[in-house]
Amino acid sequence: LHRQIGQLAVVGFEGTSLPADIRALAREFDLGGVILFARNVESPEQVAEIAHEAQQLAQDLPLWVGIDQEGGRVARLRHPLTEWPPMQTLGRADDGALAGRFAAALARELLAVGISIDFAPVLDVLTNPKNPAIGDRALGDRAESVARLGAVIVRTLQESGLAACGKHFPGHGDTSVDSHLDLPLVEHPPDRLRAVELVPFRAAIEAGVAAIMTGHLLVPSLDDRHPATLSRRIVQGRS
Repeated sequence: LHRQIGQLAVVGFEGTSLPADIRALAREFDLGGVILFARNVESPEQVAEIAHEAQQLAQDLPLWVGIDQEGGRVARLRHPLTEWPPMQTLGRADDGALAGRFAAALARELLAVGISIDFAPVLDVLTNPKNPAIGDRALGDRAESVARLGAVIVRTLQESGLAACGKHFPGHGDTSVDSHLDLPLVEHPPDRLRAVELVPFRAAIEAGVAAIMTGHLLVPSLDDRHPATLSRRIVQGRS
């Protein structure tokens, strides 16, 4: 039971090597995985070493080694690896073949340093251009375009052997508050959510996306008290 509980946790940590408390936690509980942030990254070789050390902690199942590598301002791995432009740049090209080439190249780099899941692509539809949290991280402002390009990225990443994670369900694109600082409110009715916000997530799920990341959002038309619980329930029901 301890191991089953531990396998639900993907944990972060300070520093550029796995600390003793993470190793102790894995011995006692097992772990689902680790997530790397900018504070954990010095070089590709050092990231590969962390990934290798993390896998040595696995007991029943391999660990996820995850990272946020979207491009633009949300990219934990930078020079000497490729410094990708923000997703908005890719979206402006509106070219599925280009999106596929990007995803294939991104997967090669991440797999080379031991990453097994990328918390990307962003599937939010940027209907509020002044959105402080999403902005140029979004592929675009049209649900159909975001859905089409997002599905290409998901399929290509995963065909390359890297798990993808679409975010931020049920849609962070029409918010005016940074969810890292406060709880954004999305006041659209269910019909609007189905017609816009949920379209890219539906396409990603149909493309076989490995995971969906819920957003720090309150959507009263769906649940006015428990946004995280609601989002989790919808994902499970859909999948």
